[in-house]
Amino acid sequence: MARTPSTNARKRDREVAPPLRAGGKKMATARPARAGRANGAVKAAAKPSKHEGRAVHRSSEKIVQGGKATTVEAPASGGSRGKYVYCIIESNDALRFGPIGIGSDPSEVYTVHYKSLAAVVSDAPLEVLDSTRENVLAHERVNETVMREHTVIPMSFGTIFKTRDDIVELLRSAAEAFGDVLNKMQNKLEFGLKVLWDRDQSIREVESDDEDISRLKKEISGQKGPTYFARMQYGRLIDSALQSRSERYVADILEQLREVSVASRINKPIGDKMIMNAAFLISRDQEQAFDAKVKSIASKFDKLTFKYTGPWPPYNFVNIRLKLERA
Repeated sequence: MARTPSTNARKRDREVAPPLRAGGKKMATARPARAGRANGAVKAAAKPSKHEGRAVHRSSEKIVQGGKATTVEAPASGGSRGKYVYCIIESNDALRFGPIGIGSDPSEVYTVHYKSLAAVVSDAPLEVLDSTRENVLAHERVNETVMREHTVIPMSFGTIFKTRDDIVELLRSAAEAFGDVLNKMQNKLEFGLKVLWDRDQSIREVESDDEDISRLKKEISGQKGPTYFARMQYGRLIDSALQSRSERYVADILEQLREVSVASRINKPIGDKMIMNAAFLISRDQEQAFDAKVKSIASKFDKLTFKYTGPWPPYNFVNIRLKLERA
């Protein structure tokens, strides 16, 4: 059985291979969210707010923290400060998640509301945000914290709005789309699964199992003259055989995971060793079943290495394009 990393939080990064084993490091980067940014958001470049110099608006919020409700004054917006948006959730109560946001001194994370919708935000400079390891991990840390108790719609890394009012307008104008996605993603998590093989070992197996390839290899090794065309044919046969073999592996794995997942998405493999790069949408109550199923499948494919990560917000299963019209 695989050793699981000792951690106070959820399991984040797993590697399963014969013998089953697990890694204890969190992923260093996060995939960008599929949600698009609104026109009112600042992502690639930032300009000074046109509202600079106006009276600063302050509002009071009911803050729920540690089971106790208190009334506090919300942070003011103004100057060159904007609102960094991590995700969208459903909540009627104004919430604070503590100083876990982006910044050298982690910023306070709180919610901005429109009816039952809430954007999880923190104050941030209104400027281009570098995708450093620290910033990306902070973005993911907030989503990770929020998703423990809420269904989230993750926003793209680096999504910054100029003012609180811009965020409220986003929530208002896209309320129907957000509500529909939150309903469909209710109590669902994403897991990533990558399957790798030893390509050289697979080539040796193909050469041994396929008579045509085996015969052609012997002919090439026995020829004294030019072997260019024979080698080209050999290469095509090898590539075709490897492709067929990897597709059979992937189809078999997907079929076995179908019973413990809501949906799956196949992404392009990275490098020669990876034959499968997939994301799975899992119901919260099926998390342990998915974990056990991956380990069971890995035990049957002793020549493959299984690496999976999660749980994550449903990055690969949310695709919202937003357009915020401004007066």
